Amino acid sequence: MKELEDKIALVTGGSYGIGRATAVAFAKRGARVVFADCVEDKERATIKEVQAVGGEAVFIQCDVANPADITNMIDKTFSTYGRLDFAFNNAGIEGVSAITQECTQANWEKTLAVNLTGIWLCMKHELPHMLKQGKGAIVNCASVAGLIGFPGLPAYVASKHAVVGLTKTAALENAKLGVRINAVCPGVIRTAMVDRITGKDKTVEKQFADMEPVGRFGDPAEVAEAVVWLCSDAASFVTGIAMPVDGGWVSA
Repeated sequence: MKELEDKIALVTGGSYGIGRATAVAFAKRGARVVFADCVEDKERATIKEVQAVGGEAVFIQCDVANPADITNMIDKTFSTYGRLDFAFNNAGIEGVSAITQECTQANWEKTLAVNLTGIWLCMKHELPHMLKQGKGAIVNCASVAGLIGFPGLPAYVASKHAVVGLTKTAALENAKLGVRINAVCPGVIRTAMVDRITGKDKTVEKQFADMEPVGRFGDPAEVAEAVVWLCSDAASFVTGIAMPVDGGWVSA
């Protein structure tokens, strides 16, 4: 018996990277997966990888900064499966690299709209359903940049710090109501986002890897395992935390 059999998991930003890996990790444990993203990758890799482990996945197109898209995502989840047990609010962007005084207002507003407002909107619509059920678990994707500063990405860092604060507040509000809410804070993970930041330059990649006490980039599956654990009953006494999954970065 798979421990998440008959459970329904929602993953935003699920077409690539950490989101895809988490969709697969949920499926391996028996959960049926709804994954959302602005676009579905042309190869439909998430669905194929979920099916390869014997799982079931449904794709919903969704821009998490758009309230109407969030409503549609939740409505389709319930029209398809009738419940929602777990949510990984993962969709995010890095924005444009620039020091604080050179960060444009457009970049600031777009980055916060996706990374912060998007997570708030997701929780706003996920929580009422979970509360009706009397049980649920939400994990928000923050970053090590939500725990420490990171020069050159002021909007991203601000958004991720805010996600940590939002997570703690929502966790306290729902602590006695059966819904646990936590955040994961990935370090340098081998994803398309990190590739854009490094430009796939081997020298820059080495500099990033050297920042990690473990001496390497993380794998999306390593973050996915943390997310699934936080959603599982194994973490039944865990709520309101911002868990680093960072190879020791913030401890260095």
